[in-house]
Amino acid sequence: MTDGARVTVVVASRDRLRALARTLPKHPRPVILVDNGSTDGTAGFVRRHFPDVLLAEPGVNLGAPGRNLGVRMAGTPYVAFADDDSWWAPGALERAADVLDAHPRLAVLGARVLVGPEERLDPVSELMRHSPLGTEPDLPGPSVLGFLACGAVVRREAFLEAGGFDDVIFFFGEEERLAVDLAAKGWGLAYVDDVVAHHHPSPAKDPRGRQALAARNAVLTAVLRRPWPVVARRAFDALRAGPPGWEGLRAAVPRLPGALADRRELPPAVERARRRLEQAAG
Repeated sequence: MTDGARVTVVVASRDRLRALARTLPKHPRPVILVDNGSTDGTAGFVRRHFPDVLLAEPGVNLGAPGRNLGVRMAGTPYVAFADDDSWWAPGALERAADVLDAHPRLAVLGARVLVGPEERLDPVSELMRHSPLGTEPDLPGPSVLGFLACGAVVRREAFLEAGGFDDVIFFFGEEERLAVDLAAKGWGLAYVDDVVAHHHPSPAKDPRGRQALAARNAVLTAVLRRPWPVVARRAFDALRAGPPGWEGLRAAVPRLPGALADRRELPPAVERARRRLEQAAG
């Protein structure tokens, strides 16, 4: 690891060599790439062209929990996540480390994510910027109970204490369960507008598949941590969504045993805050 570094960038990728070739040069070092079972030559390409990038090769697709491997390998107190199509603005991670140094209860710093060459503010960043939870005295910005992984810097200690991302959700919307678990342990999560990340996503190849995945994971996240009426409401929302929602519900069934085995409801204060955010979002 780079001497004196406070932040490690962890990138998880699978079969996105061309995107990585564009974004890896933009990341300040140290960088850890978790190759989630790529078959396009990603690992060899990175070894040849980016020998300063530490490569983790689990040999299979670990989904979002692949990032956990990168966090465990990191030798810095803070970890910034990036997707293969995202990167951090110059100076952003130095600023993030300063904020985290100054706020010891802060576990997740949610950044301002700018999308595409036109630099549109990501809708999730907009929601975080106007969070109805207010700003706690010991946090640097509005309190949040969610974040975008490609626009988040985490305190390594807190992330590992909360278990990181989980296999039940696997991928897509994986941030919600981790966010509420961190809050349940007393950690703070906050949006900081002057820490900036860029995200240039490719057009979705399978919009219906992503809708089904979102429905599946909304139900599973509720089973993991929310009261049963919330679980019922999310299942009903999936039913009303038509075929993608029905596909999502069918896909949730084989994952229910794992979700039930790890089920625990949130402390009342965290559940109230989560409901307040959902009401504000409509």
